[in-house]
Amino acid sequence: MRALDAIVAVLLIVGGLNWGLVGIFNFDLVAAIFGAGSALSRIVYTIVGLCAVYWLVEWSAIRRRYGEAAPGGREAPTPT
Repeated sequence: MRALDAIVAVLLIVGGLNWGLVGIFNFDLVAAIFGAGSALSRIVYTIVGLCAVYWLVEWSAIRRRYGEAAPGGREAPTPT
């Protein structure tokens, strides 16, 4: 699960940086690499979107896996 969490985090960072480029410079890196509206661009956007949904749904579990405080201010159990 930790490998999946890392992959999702990297893809979310890449997606966030791409949106930053679009917002600041009106430059879409994914479209520049794969072609605007191409099947590959749509696949990349879909994967990044699915990563965002995964991260949103699994947020509490991800925090517990890495030993951060659980919701409500309680400390998460220490992994053994």
